[in-house]
Amino acid sequence: MELLLKNDRLVIGDKIFRCAVGRNGISMDKKEADGCTPVGTFYFREVFYRADRIAEPPCQLPIRALTQSDGWCDDSADPNYNCFVKLPYAASHEELWLQDHRYDLIVVIGYNDNPIRPGDGSAIFMHVVLDDYVPTSGCIALAMDDLLAVVKELTPQTTIRIEEVVNDKVKQEATR
Repeated sequence: MELLLKNDRLVIGDKIFRCAVGRNGISMDKKEADGCTPVGTFYFREVFYRADRIAEPPCQLPIRALTQSDGWCDDSADPNYNCFVKLPYAASHEELWLQDHRYDLIVVIGYNDNPIRPGDGSAIFMHVVLDDYVPTSGCIALAMDDLLAVVKELTPQTTIRIEEVVNDKVKQEATR
C-alpha cells in the first residue's frame, strides 16, 4: 500500500485527510532546520505513543510507549544524528515527551536513515496536528482521529510518496 501526500492532503485509497506540512512547504532539497517536508518515497519505521494520554493503538509496525527520557538527535556532527536517543543527551536533540499533544502519537518516517546523510534533515515524523493546522518544522501532522485511522492501516511494506506540486506540475524524487 502507498500513501500519497500532495500539498496539505494525505490520500489513502479513497480516503483523503487534511494535514499540515513544513512551514516552508515541500522540497526536493531538504536540509536540517529548513522547515521543509522532504519529497520522495519512504517507508514507515516505528510508532511511539504517550501511554499516559492514549491507549496503545492497533498497529502492525514496531510500537513503544514514550518515556520522559526519549529524544531524537538533530546534531549533524553527532554519530547518532537522525536517531532515537535517551536523555539527557549531550548533543543537540529534540525531546519527544512534550507538554502539548503534538507527540502523543508519532509515526517515524524513514527519511534520511538508510544511509544517514549528515545535514540532510532529521526527525521527519507523522504526528498530531496543533490547533488550526499550523505548519510544522518539516513533519506531516494530522488530527488525532485521522492519525489513528492511518496508523491502523500501516504495515512494514507501506510507503508514503511525498510530492511537491508547483503550478499544477508534480515534482517527485527517486525512491529512497
